[in-house]
Amino acid sequence: MRKILLQLDTDSLPSSFDAITALDAGADVLLPYGNVTPENAVGLVHGAIFTRAPDQLHHTAIFIGGSDVAAAEAVAQAVTKAFFGPMRVSVVLDPNGSNTTAAAAVLAVVRHVARPGPVLVLGGTGPVGSRAVRLLARQGYAVRVGSRLLERAQRVVEAVLLQVPEAELQPVELSGAEALAKAVSEVRAVLAAGAAGVQLLPQPVWQAAPVELLVDLNAVPPAGIQGVQATDKATVREGKICYGAVGVGGTKMQIHRRAIARAFEQNDLVLDAEQIYELGEQLGQSGS
Repeated sequence: MRKILLQLDTDSLPSSFDAITALDAGADVLLPYGNVTPENAVGLVHGAIFTRAPDQLHHTAIFIGGSDVAAAEAVAQAVTKAFFGPMRVSVVLDPNGSNTTAAAAVLAVVRHVARPGPVLVLGGTGPVGSRAVRLLARQGYAVRVGSRLLERAQRVVEAVLLQVPEAELQPVELSGAEALAKAVSEVRAVLAAGAAGVQLLPQPVWQAAPVELLVDLNAVPPAGIQGVQATDKATVREGKICYGAVGVGGTKMQIHRRAIARAFEQNDLVLDAEQIYELGEQLGQSGS
């Protein structure tokens, strides 16, 4: 029986990146849908679950993507609510690559920095940054959530604490050079997850700090962390271990493909950030 993946995208044009990755991961048939909303998603779900017997439903899966992470999460809630009893299929949630990218970045931190860190997440209020904060907190790291606006950082802290009550989190306002230098000087790792093409951390600032690890997820020039190259993968620069977007991207792609493959192994999985991170851990343990 063929493996069929419904690609539910909140954008008008479903992501070609997600489509190609799905096919490379083992999907036999891809059914892409754009402009998906919580309302029109339900009919697509029912079409997917009523065409096969319950013991055949692991051959069908759903991938939810799109550039608007909040919209994709709303679709995911509608999708899972449409299931009942044995009539369900596995779901992978990775809007804008936020879950797989955050998982790969956090795995780099875990590989090089002992808990509890601390770790500073620049762009910590964005889709990737906020998930990295959550995953780092679950791994036992003390996390500083950096943002130009303290209120935005505080909202992320409050949201993560609802899911990880024991987390050690601190919102940090990075409204000037002095505040940035102070924040970097107090942590062991910096993870930059800001908008594409925006420099968040100048090289002289991190050179002067005792930080051990720099992870920059921005692949569009200029780099989010000045001096870190996109291809860096555990590259030592000025005594700091550095990862760039491409260096992290190899792990991200492995996790993405594994998540799609895993969705076809049973019909009752919901793979969000935490479950996707666990897949990344398993890949590392297997040496993949």
